[in-house]
Amino acid sequence: MKVAIQGIKGCNHYVAAKKYFAGKEIETIDCDTFKELARLVAEDPDILGIMAIENTIAGSLLQNYRIIREAGLKVVGEYKLRIKHALVALPGVKIEDIVEVNTHPMALMQCADYLERLGSLRLVEKDDTAGAARWISENNLRDHAAICPADAAELFGMEVLADGIETNKRNFTRFLIVAHPDVAQKIMVDQCPGGDVEGHVNKSELVFTLPHTPGSLSKILTVLSFYDMNLTMIQSLPIIGKEWEYQFYSSLMFDNYTRYRQAINAILPLTKEFRILGEYMEGQKSIENKL
Repeated sequence: MKVAIQGIKGCNHYVAAKKYFAGKEIETIDCDTFKELARLVAEDPDILGIMAIENTIAGSLLQNYRIIREAGLKVVGEYKLRIKHALVALPGVKIEDIVEVNTHPMALMQCADYLERLGSLRLVEKDDTAGAARWISENNLRDHAAICPADAAELFGMEVLADGIETNKRNFTRFLIVAHPDVAQKIMVDQCPGGDVEGHVNKSELVFTLPHTPGSLSKILTVLSFYDMNLTMIQSLPIIGKEWEYQFYSSLMFDNYTRYRQAINAILPLTKEFRILGEYMEGQKSIENKL
């Protein structure tokens, strides 16, 4: 199974892919950007993708919703990964030897308290956490350290100097599993026990636009509430070329598929454009990721 990730082997996308597809043999395809990832999945039905979509500290990655919609992909699953950061360096290097720390800017922010305790170090932003570790390893930089997942240290011949250095231990990222629309239904049938999609699907991702009239959004929310839909996320993005008009992206959870479809049918006449990006089973945090 081929799975496209944003980043390189050892990054959090790689970790999430290995955990979501645990028990299956997968080949990850490194992508520099989320757009490149989406393009690969859209062009080849044999490739799945995994994309970060929401973080409990930083919020939603709204542009990724737009990328999924524009590429015509379908969401077929999700995984919630606890984000753990480690300080890694070349073998034999000690913390007191380090003068520079390299990592993604988000990791720098999430480990700020730990880094402050280390004193005056140069903090340098890189495009990828695992990529920073690989760069240090390839260039044999013995006064540098990287912040990355602990698993990346072994991949690049490095050692973990400190693990769990993130400030907030309740830092989770939600990843969406995306597929070519031609294979999405088959994937869902294979994933659901007994092939019973309607009996096990309990979450969906939606995108819609509304008439530019007073109360248009509140009407949608009222209908969803009437049908007992759990609106876990709703955010808007401006429609390029249409001033002051927006697309709304939302996540719904439900325990009755029939009632969910009734809710969808009820809001359709209230929207200008409407699309279901995917229906899937809610992803659970794995045991090792729970606190």
